[in-house]
Amino acid sequence: MTDLLLGAGVFVLTLVLVIWQPRGLGIGYSALGGAAIDLLLHIVDLHNVATVWSIVWNATFTFVAIIIISLILDSAGFFRWIALHFARLGGGKGPRLFAMVIVLGSLIAAMYANDGAALTLTPIVIELMLELGLSPEISLAFIMASGFIADTASLPFVVSNLVNIVSADYFHIGFVSYATTMVPVDLIAVLGSLAVLFIFFRNSLPKSYNNSQLESPKDAIRDPLTFKVGAVVTFALLVGYLLSGTLGVPLSVIAGAGALVLIATASRNRRTVLSGNTPKQRSESEATIDVPLLLREAPWQVVLFSLGMYLVVYGLKNVGLTTHLSVVLHQFANSGLWFASVGTGLLIAVLSSIMNNMPTVLIGALSISGTHIHGVTQSILVYANVIGADLGPKLTPIGSLATLLWLHTLKRRGIEISWWSYIKTGFALTVPLLLVVTTALYLRLAL
Repeated sequence: MTDLLLGAGVFVLTLVLVIWQPRGLGIGYSALGGAAIDLLLHIVDLHNVATVWSIVWNATFTFVAIIIISLILDSAGFFRWIALHFARLGGGKGPRLFAMVIVLGSLIAAMYANDGAALTLTPIVIELMLELGLSPEISLAFIMASGFIADTASLPFVVSNLVNIVSADYFHIGFVSYATTMVPVDLIAVLGSLAVLFIFFRNSLPKSYNNSQLESPKDAIRDPLTFKVGAVVTFALLVGYLLSGTLGVPLSVIAGAGALVLIATASRNRRTVLSGNTPKQRSESEATIDVPLLLREAPWQVVLFSLGMYLVVYGLKNVGLTTHLSVVLHQFANSGLWFASVGTGLLIAVLSSIMNNMPTVLIGALSISGTHIHGVTQSILVYANVIGADLGPKLTPIGSLATLLWLHTLKRRGIEISWWSYIKTGFALTVPLLLVVTTALYLRLAL
């Protein structure tokens, strides 16, 4: 009992420091500090360090590579170019534009992860709202929708969310096998998100907007070479992900290769442009990508966080917490497949909302493994764990790093959203969506 209390205490302390970040303390240093305390207390040992790293290394470096890719593409104008095309597809009708923002967010989250969507889509949506001259109340509806969809649409592929990668790696699920199960479920999640967001914000949406105020999509391209190479890299990444299982290549190698190609392209283009002396060349140089700055801003702290925080979580397993959770999940499974899906999804969602989804998904994975359940029931538990960890963070502001990044981005733009306002909105939007999506998972796997 003493070990359980110590392990839980270290976890809570670590989580508080990760969320609070006193004096700008990086999340990686806080997590490593918690892991160091666990090592000193003999809650974990060096063998556990090797075990945890074998679980998280691929997920961590895949995530970092995808974020670097998204940052470079964003700097090249790739996402703004797409957003302007989607805004024109809105045809001057407010509700249609709202739907276009949600669809765009779901596509970015699917290919460039939920954090990539939070980092790139939110500033673009804010800029579009300003260019269209929409009121703060109307703009907030679009901004909330972009933040919400970043997580709720991050189900379809292994690479769409860090927690997806961790879970897929832990249970040895290949990219194609995962996508075959979750793409249909994600379509339900996106449609469900459209429905609940429309219902919630229906009175805040404009009936129309003036398309003529938007710049031409081609003018959004700031680095043509990187833009074109980025389009090719995006397609190549999808092909690589699909072949990863057959070729036996880790996703981090494929994503890392894509990131290196874009880094080399953006850096080479910058050197070439800066060597020119004509006015045209000098004007182009002002719009080129500052690759060193982007690399410094990449989420390197996540590497330290993954090792440290997941080691702290592994300490919870060592002191018996996941054993208790395994008993609960076993009871869900014994109550039928539908209850296993919905119950697991809701439980993991609640835990993610108060414990953050990254440590929660590993706690869930360890607990599912401890049930010793196999077959379709295990598959439902595994995927419901992912759904809960992807959607649950929308219940509170501390549920995921993507939400914290989103709120930080808004604050830098002078937009403040209170915790009470966020939680009230999060519960109204997320709870019905969780019920729908976990039921969709049951239908997909059980029937």
